[in-house]
Amino acid sequence: MIRCSHVAATLFALLVVAISIGQADEPLSLAQLRADREAATQRERRIIFNNDGNEPVYLCRDTTPDELLRHRTSPLVNTHVDTIFYCTWSSGFGMFTHDTKVGNVFKTKEGLFSKNSIEKMLDAGTDPLQVMADFGKKNDIEIFWSFRMNDTHDAGLSGYGPIMLRANPLKLEHPEWLIGTPKNRPKFGGWSAVDFTRPEIRDLAVAYVEEVCQNYDINGIELDFFRHPVFFKRAAQSGTPCNDEERSLMTEMIRRIRKITEVEGQKRGKPILLSVRVPDSVSYCRDCGLDIEQWLQDDLIDLMTVSGYYRLSPWEDSVKLGNKYNVPVYPSLDESRVRDPDAKKMRMTVEAYRGRALAARSAGMAGLNLFNSFDPNAPIWKELGEPATLARQDHDYFASIRGVGAAAGGALPHRSYQKIATLNPKAAVSVASNKPATVSFYNGVEYQKLDSVAPPKITLSLQFDKEAPKNVDVALNGKTLKSSPAADGWLECTVDPGMLKLNENQVTVSLGDKDAAAKWTDLRCTVRWNQDK
Repeated sequence: MIRCSHVAATLFALLVVAISIGQADEPLSLAQLRADREAATQRERRIIFNNDGNEPVYLCRDTTPDELLRHRTSPLVNTHVDTIFYCTWSSGFGMFTHDTKVGNVFKTKEGLFSKNSIEKMLDAGTDPLQVMADFGKKNDIEIFWSFRMNDTHDAGLSGYGPIMLRANPLKLEHPEWLIGTPKNRPKFGGWSAVDFTRPEIRDLAVAYVEEVCQNYDINGIELDFFRHPVFFKRAAQSGTPCNDEERSLMTEMIRRIRKITEVEGQKRGKPILLSVRVPDSVSYCRDCGLDIEQWLQDDLIDLMTVSGYYRLSPWEDSVKLGNKYNVPVYPSLDESRVRDPDAKKMRMTVEAYRGRALAARSAGMAGLNLFNSFDPNAPIWKELGEPATLARQDHDYFASIRGVGAAAGGALPHRSYQKIATLNPKAAVSVASNKPATVSFYNGVEYQKLDSVAPPKITLSLQFDKEAPKNVDVALNGKTLKSSPAADGWLECTVDPGMLKLNENQVTVSLGDKDAAAKWTDLRCTVRWNQDK
């Protein structure tokens, strides 16, 4: 049966939810709340563990809190994880795995979701978000509720897509709130994305956040705009960037959410922080409808995580933006998007994660945010949070971890906004005798300044399609390196530690033979403290 007004039902539900969790005897003054919020904003977050919260859907064998926690959370105690961003499904818009009266609980047990135990868990009194909040208090770990602003996993026309859509009353009852249909798909983005031009959608997004703030004693809210970054029907269908009116609608929604966090924070006597996850380019965000610099300027957000399945800018650009407004910035270190199997395998090692962490922290990042890394027993959780220790461990750098990258479900094309290398076997760089090529990679350690018995062995390796060209010159930051061929089209160059600059290092490849040409397919810089490795 179709409800006459989802928004009316939402407003009614908000009237009957609990007013607050742990209300203070005397509400905080707004001035004191904002002072406390600033202090909370600047606390140390070595690693943020981003959990997409699907344990109840796929993994849990019973309904107990311990069962929920054992899969991804309990082993994080005594690691470098200071904060957990916990997403209660929100895939797609309006579907959750916490006890919501405003949205809908993702209860389906159809197909891939046959083991979904969330309905039984909630009936047994095990609310995943409450369990996480309790865990955080017990172990002095921040808990943020992560809300995917426009997840479109339900846009697929086969597999789990149709199942997820059938489980979503909001999208079934209000197809006019979506940016397309299966037969009339937009130029950019998944057709099942909701249209934030609609006031009903913006009202619901605000209501979802308000309900969580009122009912759960959490430290903050994350608005995840990277899952997935298409928000307005007109722009998605026309293929043109968003306009000022669309950006203004989104900014006003953020302003309302900020107001809610302040009102509820005053009631409970402690701040509720507001974090966003967005692409790492101000201009690209604006064209997607996200005026992030306006949000920062108007003090609407406290933390910012940048990047995702594609990366557009050097980390320093985002750090500079955050520093301008005294907002800590964290890199989203998603898994590799490189499609070549061997190249991807190299980029998913512990050594590669160490190099990524070092490069990000040396660029000024406040800490790290790891997305789609769910093994709580992996060594990275006990290593990546201390750069000084990482510097003396083996690590690898690459010109590009994610390659060209792509947003699941599609998004506004981003290639023209990319200011960093995308070098990998599926995005080769052409080199010719009259056309040298330069690619940058980013180093996170001044090795010559380390107090050590012996310097590390540093090897710069370049891969070419089929075989390494003959009579090739390799220069690092303008200084020629001696190279020797290795297997599978690789060239290897030994690098003196003092040749590496902190942050950006430029590698130039030139061909000496007339009319010579080659495809440069990869770059890897290895740092090994054990000389036998």
